[in-house]
Amino acid sequence: MTVLKTRELTKRYGNTAAVDNVSLTVEKSDIFGLIGQNGAGKTTLMRLITSLARPDSGSIELFGQADEAGLNAARARVGCVIETPALYPNLTAAQNLEYYRIQRGIPDKSVVGKSLEMVSLTGTGKKKFKNFSLGMKQRLGLALAILNSPDLIILDEPVNGLDPMGIIEMRDLMKRLNEQGITILISSHILSELSQVATKYAIIHQGRLIKSLTQEQLREECKRALSVTADDAAKAAVILETELNIRNYKQISANELRLYEYLDNPAEVTFQLNKGGVRVASIHEVGDSLEDYFTKTIGGESK
Repeated sequence: MTVLKTRELTKRYGNTAAVDNVSLTVEKSDIFGLIGQNGAGKTTLMRLITSLARPDSGSIELFGQADEAGLNAARARVGCVIETPALYPNLTAAQNLEYYRIQRGIPDKSVVGKSLEMVSLTGTGKKKFKNFSLGMKQRLGLALAILNSPDLIILDEPVNGLDPMGIIEMRDLMKRLNEQGITILISSHILSELSQVATKYAIIHQGRLIKSLTQEQLREECKRALSVTADDAAKAAVILETELNIRNYKQISANELRLYEYLDNPAEVTFQLNKGGVRVASIHEVGDSLEDYFTKTIGGESK
């Protein structure tokens, strides 16, 4: 089931396209990561989806609804934390959520306690929001986002500024929410962190969507391997299968193999190939770290 779809969505501020013809699809139970540098357009895209900003062109579809009346109704199924949550500094966690429960017309008073329990803030008692740590503030913002039992949660840089323990807590919380069937759209400029929770990714650069891929595709793109360049890759593959029992490899071209085994022993690979009559021109490790992959992707786009 498609939860969210945008088609050629565009938003301009003056002569600058903050979001430039972005088309993406988020399916039910995805943890969909928007990756991009600060200023890439991630927050603007989220503001368009939640109606905090209006697009100049393009369309948005939520839960199959695309007309204005349908979208307004569908947005009642969405919870979001975009930029700084509007919470009252002199109120407690429970008082803040109770205020928004009444404001939103949610009749079930128990949602306050349930939301606080979900984000592990039931023990804050009379402590005021202004005295919360950054991690606690982020979690209370998330409690506010899930107050209306949404089917889709939109989170803008939820781990930004958190210490390692706060990041782990937020990560585990997102996984628990997702296990309950909640779809999550999350933005970050930290690919290594998103890679631990996201199931799909969209890389945004200068307002444009430049790459979409699944978790499996990202892992394959960043997979470490030995690149073997030789005069006959097919013959080299036979030798490696026969002499070293290597099965996990890929022939890239007539002259290149990628080996996903023996990364710690390229000398043995070279020895066996030379012994078998295959001339090795080069052998070296390839594959990007997640950060290298992101940098290379947006760098290539810039050029």
